[in-house]
Amino acid sequence: MRMSVVDVGSNTVRLVVADAEGGVPLPVHTAKWRLRLSEQVPPGGDVPDEAVRRLCQAVTAAARTAERWGAATPLAFATAVVRSAPNCREVLRTVRAETGVPICTLPGEVEAELTFLGARRWMGWRSGPLALLDIGGGSLEVAFGRGRLPDFVASLPLGANRLTHEFFHGQDPPSPDSIKALRRKVRHQLRDVSARIRWEGPRTAVATSRTFQQLSRLCGSAPGRHGPFVERELRCADLGEAITRLAALPAAQRATLPGISAPRATQSLAGALVGHTTMKLAGLKSVTICPWAIREGVLLRHIEDGPAWWSEVSRDVEATESAGSGTPGAVPLRIAAPAR
Repeated sequence: MRMSVVDVGSNTVRLVVADAEGGVPLPVHTAKWRLRLSEQVPPGGDVPDEAVRRLCQAVTAAARTAERWGAATPLAFATAVVRSAPNCREVLRTVRAETGVPICTLPGEVEAELTFLGARRWMGWRSGPLALLDIGGGSLEVAFGRGRLPDFVASLPLGANRLTHEFFHGQDPPSPDSIKALRRKVRHQLRDVSARIRWEGPRTAVATSRTFQQLSRLCGSAPGRHGPFVERELRCADLGEAITRLAALPAAQRATLPGISAPRATQSLAGALVGHTTMKLAGLKSVTICPWAIREGVLLRHIEDGPAWWSEVSRDVEATESAGSGTPGAVPLRIAAPAR
């Protein structure tokens, strides 16, 4: 069985085409289209018409690419940059009408559950009680669990791009006072979540997302060209030292550092501050960088729970929109109880 997933993130639209023989999604082709939606959508603002047009073009190209590789219509979803926009429903309807792809958004908590599933399958049962951190452009997802799915999840408005706009707008590099203010907000928002992680005492902690991957590379991990099976670790102490380097440089110079890409250079400091503060508060001395995340989690749920799972997601989105109530784009998914 060949299937595909499309992930509309804050910077790129990513396609993964995978074979699902034996219950494992093995990628056969990946592609991405760089839209940089986060630069066009201010926090709390609408997705502009031109950005929607380009999004439709990217999703159309992704669907055609998936078809060329022998996969059916992609399982498509958009993350916080679209989910948080006041015109989220209109964006989803337009993309579906223009592309024929039934795109939806997922609540942040469901994103955390799916990312945890991907991480659990990658790390295996030997990892024991597992804590997960994922920094996106608009939100931070945290999860903990002992089984297939997490026992506890949280999604917080602490994305790297969101905080860069809120605290560092017009500052390059930002002032020490702005950095302190950002840290205060992260500590305040994470107080209860981090206390829960400390209380649970995870045996293993993992981090996903491009933000963590690039920060790990900055702190000395192997580059991506060495492949996904090379172990990569990010130590809290090393990340603290990296923050000093990032804070002293404007974005253009950060982009020359190992691992820091030009499109993410501006938000790299905010991402590092969120990651470091979260690790310190949760008592995590290090995290393992996990290459599987939400896209793999979506594929795994589809493989393990059948096609009806995603069909239900799309129906619930449409029902929510038709009713005109609830959080824009939120999907009341029914997640199975964690396996013990």
